[in-house]
Amino acid sequence: QVQLVESGGGLVQAGDSLRLSCAASGGTFSTYRMGWFRQAPGKEREFVAAVTWAGGSTTYTDSVKGRFTISRDNAKNTVYLQMNSLELEDTAVYYCAADRYDGIRYWGQGTQVTVSS
Repeated sequence: QVQLVESGGGLVQAGDSLRLSCAASGGTFSTYRMGWFRQAPGKEREFVAAVTWAGGSTTYTDSVKGRFTISRDNAKNTVYLQMNSLELEDTAVYYCAADRYDGIRYWGQGTQVTVSS
């Protein structure tokens, strides 16, 4: 069983930056594909970014490409999401996810990001 704890959310103005962190415990972190998802009020949860177990490959949803960067530090069992040039539409609860080799996905509890004008 993997436990994921997100941190780093908050209230910022449009154009600002935030870095989210997700600390993992209870599993072999380096073997999990890690990702970030978000859910805005009244909308479904959507994929934001993912990174492979070794950090060599990353994927992003189109709306965040060039602004967000996902990275991981396997020595610290932590995955990060650097968010730059934040927009109002980025307001959401951001969730960390860990994908095991057999398809099992673990979720964190989420951290709120609010972008104001």
